[in-house]
Amino acid sequence: MNQEETPEQEEDALFEESPDNGAVEEAAEGAPAWMATYGDLVTLLFAFFVLLYSMSSVQQESFKELVQSLRSALGVQEVPEAGTREGLQLPEQPNEESEIEPEPEAVDKTGGLIQREIEEIESQVLELIMFNQLGGKVRVEGNEAGATITISDVILFPAGEARLTESGVEIMKKIHDILAQFSYKIKVAGYTDNIPIETAQYPSNWELSASRACEVVRLLIDQGIDPELLSAVGFAEYHPIATNDTPGGRAQNRRVEIIYERQALVDKLGGE
Repeated sequence: MNQEETPEQEEDALFEESPDNGAVEEAAEGAPAWMATYGDLVTLLFAFFVLLYSMSSVQQESFKELVQSLRSALGVQEVPEAGTREGLQLPEQPNEESEIEPEPEAVDKTGGLIQREIEEIESQVLELIMFNQLGGKVRVEGNEAGATITISDVILFPAGEARLTESGVEIMKKIHDILAQFSYKIKVAGYTDNIPIETAQYPSNWELSASRACEVVRLLIDQGIDPELLSAVGFAEYHPIATNDTPGGRAQNRRVEIIYERQALVDKLGGE
């Protein structure tokens, strides 16, 4: 006859478990083994991207040039003929026999067209600078006075000479491709630093600066720019844009400027 178990013995039996079963249940409560490898991989990827980010740097000037380039590329229009792009509607010229004053709306429209042209010139030159790595050697500025393309003499002329180098010719041909789209009057101005020059060909900086401006004008004519739209002037060491007391400042002052004066655009687009 079996001995009947007491309630205390039954309770001990319920909570009693073998060592093997306990080990299985303890392992089941933890994460799978592959999670450790996955966690290590995620951690390494995170560290990798943090390292890449810490090593990167955004150059503000390059970013601005890229934005200008993209804006130009997205808004580019076909050029049916030089100086008149599709979508650019010129205001109608008033009849010479009539003396009707232009309406304010027409004046505002002309001003908007002029500003658009200046911005277009600036945008295309910035694109040229970016794709040809000419930062610091070519720059462009558009303002109320017009648009000015400034080119360092370093990439155009040998020291003390007014003959374009091979690289200078190539740069000017690329600039010509931009200028050919705008049939406005262009002034080419030459500048030097304040270091005196006295040679048989160039008795002073006046002759050197004027000869450099004329050399650029001749190349533009050879490339197809209408000579009636061009003028050349030399300013010698006067009108500097930087100090002449340092080599860096003198290098900035030795330059050629291609200038679209606002009045030239006004005369072409109808006047204000």
